[in-house]
Amino acid sequence: MEIVPSLLSADFARLTEEIRAVESAGAKRLHLDVMDGHFVPNITIGPFIVEAIRRVTNLHLETHLMITNPEKYIEPFINAGSDTIIVHIESGGSLKDDFAAIRKGSAKAGLVINPPTAFAEIEPYLKFVDHLLVMTVNPGFGGQKMIKAALEKVILAKPYSKKYGFPIEIDGGVNTETVNDAKEVGTDLIVAGSAVFSGGNSYRNYRLLTEILYRE
Repeated sequence: MEIVPSLLSADFARLTEEIRAVESAGAKRLHLDVMDGHFVPNITIGPFIVEAIRRVTNLHLETHLMITNPEKYIEPFINAGSDTIIVHIESGGSLKDDFAAIRKGSAKAGLVINPPTAFAEIEPYLKFVDHLLVMTVNPGFGGQKMIKAALEKVILAKPYSKKYGFPIEIDGGVNTETVNDAKEVGTDLIVAGSAVFSGGNSYRNYRLLTEILYRE
């Protein structure tokens, strides 16, 4: 199990410092939320920001594309330095083509499912993925309350994870009170944004979440 800081909640005026803090606290990955104002009602970062992040860290960069027509942006985000590209089942494109394009760029191919979407929608694709992200909030904004019913999808995905060898990640509403809910269902990677970067001490916050996660 591993806490993955989401830079959506970081102080972008101090972004290098924020990255250095979680890196020194033990983070091995960073979660990058890309929103286009169409697929979700918010706009965040583009490839040039990912490129800037890559210049200051060697951590694994997982780029979560909350955008329409993700196939148009896979190559730019890989060229910017993304190690994993995660696309939505709800985006409506050809997932197999997206996965092929991602792997052609030597990145790992991830799939994400929103809380209202039935698990059956992603089952046919699980044999093709390197990474599964289960949203535990409706995407678009940070700081939301966890939808705990969505954790059932982690349980449903576990047999596929073991068979095909991909990690299961959750994203949304993780804090010191809910991190154990993610632990109990067997989540491998746990995205945390506000819980890591709020209060101005991301090093301490990351360490606290990790300590809670590994308590007996």
